[in-house]
Amino acid sequence: MFEAEYSDYWKTVIDSISDGLMIVEPHGMIVAVNKAMEDITGYSKYELLGQSCMILDCDVCPSVRAGGEDKYCALFKQGRLSRRKIGLRKRDGTLTYVYKNAVVLRDSTGSVIGGVGTFTDLSEMVAKEQVITRLRRELSAKDGFHGILGKSSAMCKVFDLIASAAQSEAPVIIYGESGTGKELVASVIHKLGPRNRGPFIKVNCAALSESLLESELFGHVKGAFTGADRNRVGRFEAANGGGIFLDEIGDLPLATQVKLLRVLQEKEIEKVGDHRPIAIDVRILAATNKDLNLLMEEGSFREELYYRIGVIPIHLPPLRQRREDIPLMLEAFINRGRLKTDKPIGSMSKEALDLLINYDWPGNVRELVNVIEYAFVLCHEGEIMPHHLPEQLSLKPLSRTGLPHAEWQLSAAGQRERIIEALAAARGRRAEAARILGIGRTTLWKRMKKYGIQLD
Repeated sequence: MFEAEYSDYWKTVIDSISDGLMIVEPHGMIVAVNKAMEDITGYSKYELLGQSCMILDCDVCPSVRAGGEDKYCALFKQGRLSRRKIGLRKRDGTLTYVYKNAVVLRDSTGSVIGGVGTFTDLSEMVAKEQVITRLRRELSAKDGFHGILGKSSAMCKVFDLIASAAQSEAPVIIYGESGTGKELVASVIHKLGPRNRGPFIKVNCAALSESLLESELFGHVKGAFTGADRNRVGRFEAANGGGIFLDEIGDLPLATQVKLLRVLQEKEIEKVGDHRPIAIDVRILAATNKDLNLLMEEGSFREELYYRIGVIPIHLPPLRQRREDIPLMLEAFINRGRLKTDKPIGSMSKEALDLLINYDWPGNVRELVNVIEYAFVLCHEGEIMPHHLPEQLSLKPLSRTGLPHAEWQLSAAGQRERIIEALAAARGRRAEAARILGIGRTTLWKRMKKYGIQLD
């Protein structure tokens, strides 16, 4: 009675183990398996017991038998296996991968009487590796350029220009609406260029107040102003020998523009509160979502600086002008979402895809990424359907000319009306209104202040 209870006790323990377990005789006949082994192989224990272990078609054993060994398993040749990655053939004929740990079993005289192995299921890990491999392939030259997805003719021209600009030392300015990937382009130019071993420092000119920007760019000495309790290295000095990326350069104050112009001309900086020049060797990459020609006409951007930073201009097309790239991007973003969330979401329905193809995309690629992340919250498996997408995709978009930032080429009254329309469409949410307009929130706030627009 005790022995029967003891046997049932160990059977329960073995079946509760998450790894598969299998015991074989020296000639390979299976004499015991646990529940996890049934789950891994797809066979029931009644289909496995009494069968040769060759039923699992292990991808290691054929090479052992080919070597002239009269053994059914590599275990009996080596005496022990530790974390060996092997492939097993499941009942349905598909291949699954496991980590195998095994030892031979001996009796009291030392004779081999069998072997016991544990099998850790690697199917999820292998599936993720396959997704990663597929993503790498999608980011290859065939479907994109160093992480920038696209194969439309417009993007192929951009890729050619990026490759040429990377080999130069001349300043580059990247034009494009918000969300088109200007920062990514700048990073690729630096990575492919001769300064790629040097630092690459990024500055968002619109995110810093005028009082902080100069200190941030050029640094300051202790005591230069109230609160300056120590010396500070500026971004230009930190980028010495490499490159600096000035994002939203159209928001740079005129006073700072003058000092930046001197840096470009003299190749030296002066820290705030200090008159001693510091020589620097930095390549400047800039970006803007604004029309610099219009800003020059308004007197808010210096003409000399425009010609200094705009030696190599790169114009990124908005997503609505390269809709043929959307399916490629969707596949990549869905694969990333599946890898990140472990949700079995395979694709997007034709109806949902049509909505995305026909949408105006004021937020460009960044908005597309957000839409897929939103869909992964609502969709749990299968296909992404229209009801899994944000509501604005089915709304009629605000009219656009198709020209980059044509709305800022309107008169002051026209610009004011455009902002009010966007705020109304966004129900007063400034972040959403900025996305609709394709500008940053700080830029929207400045425009609202300039035109006296208040939210009631």
